[in-house]
Amino acid sequence: MEITYILSQIDSISARIIEATKSTVLLFYGDMGVGKTTLITSLAKQLGVTENVSSPTFSIVNEYQTSEGKRIFHFDAYRIEQEEEILDIGFEEYIEQGDWIFIEWPEKIRSFIPKNNQKIHISMNEIGERLIKLT
Repeated sequence: MEITYILSQIDSISARIIEATKSTVLLFYGDMGVGKTTLITSLAKQLGVTENVSSPTFSIVNEYQTSEGKRIFHFDAYRIEQEEEILDIGFEEYIEQGDWIFIEWPEKIRSFIPKNNQKIHISMNEIGERLIKLT
């Protein structure tokens, strides 16, 4: 599935992604500043999160509660230098719980990503539209 959108459409795009996803493990690929965290914020809102969603750049993981009582674990692996570092925060325990897992910069922890996942590639064109490809 490919979707082109502008930021004012992000909530409806997020709803479409949730409907189309084949997994609760979502991997977000894209350059710095392309809107990965913005999309994750909107996805969390669609899942009923009412608290403030922010990038866990320094903490590596943030946890949110959905309106259905499930949790969202939002990882940002940007600062990971050796992929084994992700194990220091208990990554394996997080992914075994069956909750939503959102991972920015998953290429940094490639060896530890669950096989059942949904890849979301985000890019931006010269006029500021975002392009999302779900693979």
